[in-house]
Formats: sequence, structure tokens, C-alpha cells
Amino acid sequence: MKKYGLLLISVLFFTFLFAQQKMSCCAASATESFSQLASDKNFILSHPVPLPFTFQSENGETITFKTTDGSEGYGWEIKSPTPTNNYLFVVHEWWGLNDYIKQESEKLWKDIGHVNVIAIDLYDKKVAATREDAAKYMQAVASDRAQAIIKGAIAYAGPNAKIYTIGWCFGGGWSLQTSLLAGKQAAGCVMYYGMPEKDLNKLKALHADVLGIFGNKDQWINPKVVDDFVNDMSKAGKKLIVKRYDADHAFANPSNPSFDKDAKEDAYKNTLVFLKERIK
Repeated sequence: MKKYGLLLISVLFFTFLFAQQKMSCCAASATESFSQLASDKNFILSHPVPLPFTFQSENGETITFKTTDGSEGYGWEIKSPTPTNNYLFVVHEWWGLNDYIKQESEKLWKDIGHVNVIAIDLYDKKVAATREDAAKYMQAVASDRAQAIIKGAIAYAGPNAKIYTIGWCFGGGWSLQTSLLAGKQAAGCVMYYGMPEKDLNKLKALHADVLGIFGNKDQWINPKVVDDFVNDMSKAGKKLIVKRYDADHAFANPSNPSFDKDAKEDAYKNTLVFLKERIK
């Protein structure tokens, strides 16, 4: 009898454990699912350490703003020479808000024109110098904290701001999430090989058109993931422009062995066209 009692307890325990794991998996957000890739050895190795680089800008400055969780958020802002309510939010890769992202932010600022650019720091001032640190920082991003930072940045831009977003890899997924959080202020979203949102109800609430840029050789944000995103956006009645390249994950990053110069240039050209058509 004792043996059967122990057996019953074991069955109940593992049934509960399985149910909890299943619930956790199903409840995981798109961004949390992507962050879990930081434990994938192949994903980590696909991101070589960037070469040392220092960017000096006469236009940008570090900013601090209040976040909705009662703390402080950080970013790097370049203001338009002429006053405008157009804001481009830039979301960094898994390395953090480093000088590469600041350089890319300033390039976008110059090429687009008539826009304020804010590179948002989702790592709270932490910048990775090694793959191990990058993986640790990306895994440590709590969805609630990241949303509080983004909402704080939206409040900093002001209620009349028209918000456009762009990001790569980790930041690609958060670019879409930022547009979702911006509500009716959202005006355009660019996501480079980031994890799409899979919740149809959330997508139905999206107010911005999306430009999705993906690599067909990407093992993680693979063609199947992209196809599902296309179908989901269609079901949600939202406009999605997809550009697919015969390239690998992070193909737009010059420090990556998978860097594809031609694909990067074409993707950037499409990015400028998409944003300029919407930034008036």
C-alpha cells in the first residue's frame, strides 16, 4: 500500500511539473522566447566580439528619464536641428547600447532628416565586451523592466510625438514591442531579424506599418517563423512589408562573419525609403 502511495505521489508531482512547464512555455512572450536563445551555444558563437571602437559625436548626448516603475531609464539622443515631433527609437543588439549603435543612430539621423533619434538602453548602462556577458545581459532582461523603460522613453518624447522604431536581433523584436507599446503614437516599425509577436490580439492593436528584414539562412528567425508572421499580420489586418535576403542572422553587422555587404546596403536603402515615406 505504501508503494502505491509513493507511486501516486510521484505521478501527481510529475503531472504538475509538466503542466507548469507547459504553462510557462505558452505564457512566454516573444521577447522572452528570443532572450532564451542566449543559452544556445550556437547562437552565442554566431556573434563574434566586435572590434574595439570609439565613436565621437558632436550631436548626441546621454539622457536620463523617469520610467513607469519609479526608477530611471537611460538613452542617447540626437535632436533635430529644427523642432519636430518625429522620434525614431533605436533598440540595440545583444551587446548593449555601445558606440556602434550610437554611430548607426547618427547615420540614420543624418540620412532621414527632420527627426529626433533616441537610442534606448534596455540593459541599464551595461555594455557587453564578451559573448558571455552579452548572453547574461540579454537573458537578464525582464519584460516588465524593459516595458517600463520604453514607456518612460515614450513619455519623455511627449504625447504629441510620432514614434518610429528600429532594431536588430534582440532589438529587432523589441522594435516591434516598442511600436505596440506606443499605441496610437506608433507611426512606423523596422525590425531586422528580430522575434515577431505571435499574439494575434496584440498585433490587432498595432497602429504602425512594419518593415521586416530577414535572412533566409537564419537558424533562429528562420523562413518558417517569418512565414507565420506574414500570416499572423494578414489575419490581424496589418500592413507588413517583408524583405528576405539569401543571408544569415546578423548579416547587417560588419563585425559578423556572416556580414553580407550587398544585403546590408539594400536593406538599409529599403529602411530609408520606408521611414522617409512615413516621416513628414
